[in-house]
Amino acid sequence: MLVVHGVWAGDGVAFWAEQPVRAAGGRDAHPFAAPVPALVEELGLDEADARELTLLLPGTAKEPVPSPETGRQSAVSRPRLRGWRVPAVVPSVAETLRVAGGYDGSATVRHWAAVAGFARDLVRRGRVIPQLAPSPGPAGTPADPQRACRAVWEPVITRGDATYFEELALAMPPACRTGAAEQSSGEVLLEALEAFTDALVRAALTEPTGGRAVTARERWAGALSGPDGACPDDPGLREELTRWRDAVLSAEGSVRVCFRLIEPDVTDALEPTGPDADGHRPADRELRDEPDEVREWRVEVALQGVEDPSLYVPAAKVWGGESVAGAAERELLAGLGRAVRLYPELERALRVAEPDELVLDTAGAFGFLKEAAPLLQAAGFGVLLPRWAGRNRLGLKVTSRSRGPGAVAGQGLGLRDLVDFRVDLAVAGETIGEEELAELARLKVPLVRVRGRWVELDERQLAAALRVVGGERTGAVPAAELLRQVIRGDGELPLLEVDADGVLGDLLSGDTERRLRPMATPAGIDAVLRPYQERGLAWLSFLSELGLGGVLADDMGLGKTITTLALLVHEGRGPTLLVCPMSLLGNWQREAARFAPGLQVCTYHGPGRDPALIAGADLVLTTYGTAQRDLAALREVSWRRVVCDEAQAIKNSGTLQARAVRAIPAAHRLALTGTPVENHLAELWSIMEFANPGLLGTRAGFRERFQEPIEARQDEQAAEALRRATGPFVLRRVKTDKSVITDLPEKLEIKEWCPLTTEQASLYQAVVDDMLSKIDGSEGIERRGLVLATMAKLKQVCNHPAHLLKDGSRLAGRSGKLQRLEQLTEEILAEGEKALLFTQYAEFGAMLQPHLERRLGRPVLWLHGGLPKKARDRLVDRFQGDDEPMLFLLSLKAAGVGLNLTAASHVVHVDRWWNPAVEDQATDRAFRIGQRKNVQVRKLICAGTLEERVDELIERKKALAERVVGAGEDWLADLSTRELREVFRLTSEAVV
Repeated sequence: MLVVHGVWAGDGVAFWAEQPVRAAGGRDAHPFAAPVPALVEELGLDEADARELTLLLPGTAKEPVPSPETGRQSAVSRPRLRGWRVPAVVPSVAETLRVAGGYDGSATVRHWAAVAGFARDLVRRGRVIPQLAPSPGPAGTPADPQRACRAVWEPVITRGDATYFEELALAMPPACRTGAAEQSSGEVLLEALEAFTDALVRAALTEPTGGRAVTARERWAGALSGPDGACPDDPGLREELTRWRDAVLSAEGSVRVCFRLIEPDVTDALEPTGPDADGHRPADRELRDEPDEVREWRVEVALQGVEDPSLYVPAAKVWGGESVAGAAERELLAGLGRAVRLYPELERALRVAEPDELVLDTAGAFGFLKEAAPLLQAAGFGVLLPRWAGRNRLGLKVTSRSRGPGAVAGQGLGLRDLVDFRVDLAVAGETIGEEELAELARLKVPLVRVRGRWVELDERQLAAALRVVGGERTGAVPAAELLRQVIRGDGELPLLEVDADGVLGDLLSGDTERRLRPMATPAGIDAVLRPYQERGLAWLSFLSELGLGGVLADDMGLGKTITTLALLVHEGRGPTLLVCPMSLLGNWQREAARFAPGLQVCTYHGPGRDPALIAGADLVLTTYGTAQRDLAALREVSWRRVVCDEAQAIKNSGTLQARAVRAIPAAHRLALTGTPVENHLAELWSIMEFANPGLLGTRAGFRERFQEPIEARQDEQAAEALRRATGPFVLRRVKTDKSVITDLPEKLEIKEWCPLTTEQASLYQAVVDDMLSKIDGSEGIERRGLVLATMAKLKQVCNHPAHLLKDGSRLAGRSGKLQRLEQLTEEILAEGEKALLFTQYAEFGAMLQPHLERRLGRPVLWLHGGLPKKARDRLVDRFQGDDEPMLFLLSLKAAGVGLNLTAASHVVHVDRWWNPAVEDQATDRAFRIGQRKNVQVRKLICAGTLEERVDELIERKKALAERVVGAGEDWLADLSTRELREVFRLTSEAVV
C-alpha cells in the first residue's frame, strides 16, 4: 500500500508516495519512492503534470528516514537533511481539492484537506475579493500584452479567520514545504489558499460572464469566471483594486451593500380553476395573455449588517436619513462603485443622485440570477434571491407500476420482472403536457410562470424536454433497468419525482428499512434481536433476495456483527467470505461462537492457511492483507456473499486491497462501517463500487456528476440526486437516536485535575529549562525531534518521576496523578464495578499493573501489544465473564479498537493521546450495545502543565484537531520557541 504525501511545488500541490519495496533509481533517488503510474492509479487521476522534485528529507547518505505512516522502523539516530529526488504529480487545483478531501493519506495530505476546507468556508461566506495580478508567463518568452495579467479571486482573511490562518500555518508539517524550503509555512499556506479559493469561485461561476467584452476592464470582469483568468493589464484598474483590498483588510465595516431581486407583481384577482371557453387551463392563459417579456423586475439596493444579516435597510430609506451603523451614505456609494465593476448593468441605476434600484426585463433578471448574483456574492456583497431561485426547475417524473402481486421479492416479484413505466415533464411536483411545453418554447424567455410558479428555463433544458416529449415515454422494462435509469438520471433534466410501487417503491422510498416487515430473530441465533436490528435484518434480506449489495453504516456498537450473523443463519446457504482488519479476527470468532453456534466458521489467515479448509464452511474469516495476497485462491470459490468489515479499508478505490476484494466474485456483497460514508464522496463511490459494481457509473462520471458539483459548488440538486441514488443501499442509524435505541445508558465525561508533587514540579522545570535551551539552538528536523522528545519527557513526568527516570524506584507517594488514580480505582472497586484504564505508554503500564494489584488487593489485568492472541483472548474472556470487581489496564495502541468490554462501567484515560478520535474509539470499548450501566469517562490532566494547555487548545479548535492533529501530537512540534515556552511553562496551581 502506498503512503501518499503532498508538498507545495510553487504552482500547486505535488503528490508523491512511499512504497513498501525498494525502487530502482540513480544517485540521490529516493529508494522507496513510488513511480508515477502507481501514484496516478492510487489517487484516481485521469491526467496530471508529472515531474521530478528534489525534497529536503531527514536521513543518512544511504536512505531517508521512512515516514511514520509506513510502519517501517529506522535505525538512524542522528539524521541529517539532504536532497532526495522523487517522482511526483501535480494535478489541477480541482483534482487537488478532490484528492485532499477524499483521500486519507499522510499528515501532509490531512493538512491540505484542512486548507481546502478553510478555502471552501471562505468562499461559502463570501470572504473573497476580485483582483488583477501579473501573469507568471514562461521564462524566456516575450510577454503577450493581451495575457499579461490574470483576473483572480483572493481570500479575505481578517478577524477570526486570521487566527485560524495562523493556527493552520503553525500546524503545517514541515514535509508540506520541503520543496519550498526557503519559504515560511505562512507564505506557503497563503499561496495555496489563494490558488484554492480562486479555483473554487471559478467552479461556482459555471457560466462565463465576459459577454462582448471590449475594454480591458470588461475583459477583466469576464476573465473572473473564465478558465484561466488571462486578461490585459490595466494599471488604473489595478490601483483601484489594490485600494479596495487594502480598505477591506484594514477596516471592515459593520454593513455591506446588498442586492435583492424582486419579482413582478402578477397576482390575479380572479384566477379560474377550470378551463375557459376555449379549453385553455389557467396556466395556458397566464402564459398567453400576460407575456413574461413585458413584466418588470427590480433589483433593490440596500445596506445589510455583516454580523447580523437580519439588519436590512433599503437604499431609499438611507437617502431619507434613516440611521444605520457607520457612515451609511458613504458605505452605500463606495459599495456600489465596487459592485459596478462586477455587474456593469448596474451603471444604469447610478445615473441618478440617489440610486436605490435597478429595473430589469425578464432576460435581465435571468442574467442577474445566473451571472451577476454569484459574482457579487463571491465578492462579499449581500445577495437576496426569491425562494424559488434554483429550485423550481423543469425536470422529469417517472411513474412505475409493477405487474406482479406483491411488494417484496419473497412474494414473487424481483428485479428481473417487467414493470410498466411512464415519463412525464414536471415543475415543482406538477406535470405539464405537450401543449404547455410548446407554449414555453414559443415564448423563448428564460423565466416563465407555470401554474403560478416562476421557473428558470434555459435553452438546453428546453431542447432536452422537447426530446423527451418526442421520444418513448411509456412502455415496459425490467425493474432493474428502470432502477439504473432512475439512479443515473438524465444529463440535462433532473429527476424530480419517482412514483413507484412494488420493489422499486420499496427501494426508492428512502425508508425501505421501516416499510418492510421486521424479521424475527432466526432460530439459529442465540440472542434476541432488538427492534431496529430486526428491521436491519429485513433490509439486508430484501437486498440479498434482489441480488443487490448494501452498506450497513450503523454507528459503532449498534450490533452490525450480530445482524450480519443473523442474515447468514436466516439464509443458510452458500459460504460467506468476511474480510476484516487482523485485529477483529478474534472478535468475529468469539461473536460467531456466541451468537451463531451452528455456523461452521473457518479462519483463513496465517502461515498455515490451507484453501482446502474452506470447503464446508459457512463463514470464512480472513484479513485484507490475506485477501490481497491469496486473491487467486479466493477467486476459485463460489461465494454466496463477500462482506467487508471496517469498509473504510477500501475507501481508496485504487489501492491493491480495494481492487482485490472487488475482484472476488459473489452473488451478494455487503459493506460494514461505523463511519457515515456520505461525508467523503470519493470514498462513497469506492465502497458502493464494491457493494454494487457499476451502479453509480465510472469514477470519472461520478466525479463529474456528483463529487465536483457538491464539494466545489454545494449544488443541492446534485446532493439530492446522490441521496436518491445511494439511499436505497445505505442504512445508517446512530446510537444517540432515541427512536433507534432507547435503552443505551448515558456517557458522562469528567476531567480530573491532578496536582504535581514537589518532586514532579522540580523535574518538570528542569526538563523545560534543559530542552528549551537545546531547542533554541536547533533547526529543521533536529528541532522537531527535540520538541517531540520534550513533550514525551514532560508527559512522563506528569505520570510519575519513575516513568521519566526509569530507575525502578518506588511509585507510592511521588505522583499526584497516581494518587488520584489510586483513589478512583478504590472507589470503583468498593462499588463492585469494573474499569478500563488506558495508557499511551506500555512501559508505564508495566509499572502500574503490579503496583495497583498490591495496593488494591484485586486482580489488575494488563493487555499490551506484546501479548499473543490466545493470551489476549483469555484476558478479555476473564474480564467479561468473572463477576468479581476488577481493573483492566490496556495499552491504547494495542486495545483502542476491536474489543467488546461492556463489563466495564468506568473508563479512565491515565495519560492523554491528544487526539479526540483515538480516545473516543478507546472509550467505545465499553460504551456500546450490551452496556447496561451509565459509563463514566475520566481524563486525568495535570493542572498548570502542558497537559492542561494542550487540552485547552484542542477544546478551542476541535475541527483543527480532528482534521490536522491526526494520530498524535506531531502538530505541536512546529510551534515557535515563544509559543513552546507558553505551552511548557509550569504555573503555581501545578504543585500540591
